[in-house]
Amino acid sequence: MADYLIVFIVSVSVTYMVMFPVRKLAYRLDIVDYPNERKIHRFPTALGGGAGMLVGFVGAMVVASILPGLHGLFARSTEPQGVIVAAAVMFGVGMIDDVRPVSAPAKIAGQVLASSVLYFMGVTMFYFKIPFAGVVVLSPQWLPLLTALWVVVIANAINFIDGLDGLAAGIVAIGAGSFFLYSNKLIELGSLSKNNIGLLIAVIACGICLGFLPHNFNPAKIMMGDAGALMLGLLMAASTMVVGGRTSEVPGETYFFFAPLFIPFFILGVPIVDTIFAIVRRTAKRSSVAVADRDHLHHRLVRLGHGPRRSVVILWVWTAILSAFVLYPVYFHQGNAFVPFLVAALGILLYTLFHPGLRHDSSEDVEETVSISEKE
Repeated sequence: MADYLIVFIVSVSVTYMVMFPVRKLAYRLDIVDYPNERKIHRFPTALGGGAGMLVGFVGAMVVASILPGLHGLFARSTEPQGVIVAAAVMFGVGMIDDVRPVSAPAKIAGQVLASSVLYFMGVTMFYFKIPFAGVVVLSPQWLPLLTALWVVVIANAINFIDGLDGLAAGIVAIGAGSFFLYSNKLIELGSLSKNNIGLLIAVIACGICLGFLPHNFNPAKIMMGDAGALMLGLLMAASTMVVGGRTSEVPGETYFFFAPLFIPFFILGVPIVDTIFAIVRRTAKRSSVAVADRDHLHHRLVRLGHGPRRSVVILWVWTAILSAFVLYPVYFHQGNAFVPFLVAALGILLYTLFHPGLRHDSSEDVEETVSISEKE
């Protein structure tokens, strides 16, 4: 844990510090998100935050590689290099779209390329357990397709939710941190190899998000853009695959009644639900799934009158509650102790829908300076 703490501190510090020169360089190169009729922010805001996050990620991986306690993750394994190369590929796909928007099929092709790098370097799932059904050993011929689907779904879920300052970074920080704690407990239970790289990816993803947040919370000084959002999605996809797809039986109620591969659907519940709603909504309207709209969860909260900052915090809290559903039984061995979390969830829901401020005109809230970097 001491080595993971060192890596975490490095990822936070490097990302935070490098964001200052990245912001200056973005303005100099005119990598800027300008206001228009579809966006709410009033002033040009630097893009390229994903570049700083990539630097923080690579820097933390380099430090991890020289720490004695984490040597087993890098010895005779191509997985660390695979994650770094795939993250760089995904960053490049997003950055191209940030500078000059590309078609949805082209973006998906780039995401599949990144997932192929993961697969060929060994970063994939091997088997998973279906609740009450048993273990499913994956055939090698299905692994490339499943890896690509997993990466594309998670990456686009994070990209879809990146619509308000600090929203995506905060949700991934909470989700990645929770997944690290969950995975670490699996190692303690003997259900996961201590040399599983998923923990390292998760703790670094959490760190780079926390290092980025001071620069990105409303009003944002820099945005991660598609480059950062897609890269974060890839890191979460890689981490959850190698943990959920390689975990043996989990004893007792620590199993959380589900297979570990299902855990990301709780921890990343907010972006995944938002993505599902977006697909259903746009299909019903017979419009392309790639066509952006203002009906995402965060947009609805703003229209309800919560304002950008409060909307972000509400969705952060939802993510924390969903993560608590996973962590509580794992750490306290009490599967029936969900009542406090259900009460908290209900309280947040009631606050979201019936806050007294909703009776007032929300136009001032909507006009607040907030960076919407969504480029679906």
